[in-house]
Amino acid sequence: MQTVLVFLIVFSVVVVIHEFGHFYFAKRAGILVREFAIGMGPKIYNHQGKDGTTYTIRALPMGGYVRMAGYEEEDEIQAGMQIGLLVDESGKVVKINTSKKVQLANAIPLEVSKYDLVDELTISGFINGDESEVVTYPVDHDAFIIEEDGTEVRIAPRDVQFQSAKLWQRMLTNFAGPMNNFILTILLFMVIVFLRGGVVDNNSTVIGEVMEDGVAVSAGLETGDKILTINQVEVDNWPEIRQTIQENPDTELQVEISRDDQQQTIAVTPSVVEIEGEEVGQLGIMPPMKNGFFDVIKGGFTESINLLMGTLNALRSLVTDFSLNQLGGPVAIFQMSSEAARQGPMTVLLLTAMISMSIGIFNLIPIPGLDGGKLLLNIVEGIRGKPLSQEKEGIITLVGFGLLMLLMILVTWNDIQRFFF
Repeated sequence: MQTVLVFLIVFSVVVVIHEFGHFYFAKRAGILVREFAIGMGPKIYNHQGKDGTTYTIRALPMGGYVRMAGYEEEDEIQAGMQIGLLVDESGKVVKINTSKKVQLANAIPLEVSKYDLVDELTISGFINGDESEVVTYPVDHDAFIIEEDGTEVRIAPRDVQFQSAKLWQRMLTNFAGPMNNFILTILLFMVIVFLRGGVVDNNSTVIGEVMEDGVAVSAGLETGDKILTINQVEVDNWPEIRQTIQENPDTELQVEISRDDQQQTIAVTPSVVEIEGEEVGQLGIMPPMKNGFFDVIKGGFTESINLLMGTLNALRSLVTDFSLNQLGGPVAIFQMSSEAARQGPMTVLLLTAMISMSIGIFNLIPIPGLDGGKLLLNIVEGIRGKPLSQEKEGIITLVGFGLLMLLMILVTWNDIQRFFF
């Protein structure tokens, strides 16, 4: 249960933060966000915001999504459908009910014959099945439609649709999801750096901590000692100290220190440990930490950049030497969540940062169906001076989505075989 909870929290936080990026910049661009959902599957709660967005919580607590007006949506109404219309005093339709789960008092029953909720904002049909007369109603620009599952959202007129925004606004909206993932990664690493006590001060030679089970403590070295020389060779920073110790396993070293403004020399022999198949020396001393406000901020950015470069290098090796074992899907994330839950909150934060960075980078790959693919189409539009036709863009997106689903199935099956068989 702890593993499941960690998995759901980590995955949902990363995805919801990603979707909030799209949501925020769509709003700024004047694009109607019809629904902001937390979770997937059937709706269990909804709230209609004054901004026209329906905020929903759905039954499966995994991720979430944003529905933007005119963005890869299907028609909620079809000719021949039986619906209910709620009209105001002026005769304009303010609510359209297509759901059998919801009953509207004073709704006009209509069998739809024709409708246009994008440009003309009209809906026509037969009242009470009387096919002798077609009745046409004007539809209010901010009218609502109740979908089959009972979710109430705004209709999507042309002027508030995604494609009506300026090109740079659409590009920013598409990029905002991955951008939020990067911001989340940086913030998480700032928290991690703070909880660790700060960032390593590599320019210092002061011992920040002496490990209880190391040889340094038995030799007499203490926290706060400043190392001046090792074997009469002056050391100026911590990397020099580390290198000298590692190069001398099981070899006595004469360490000159300054303690309470007095200098003394302590003999200590590094123990032998194996790191990546190589024997190196180890004393059991840690460098000092800097924990100022700006040190924590800088540490968060530094750790994020290091993770970014590591992820890009892994992606490059994936391109040059493709293997499904280098990829991980929900099963792999679940497995990592299990290990993180056992190791404690710090590891959970680190896992969240890693997943957030990975999702941000993955979504920027220029594959149709991903944010990177959408940005590529935006760039093509900027070069051509006009967008691709909706038919061509739909085909490209469908092909890309199909390839992504195939890859996800293969990765998931590979993960199942790796972890459970």
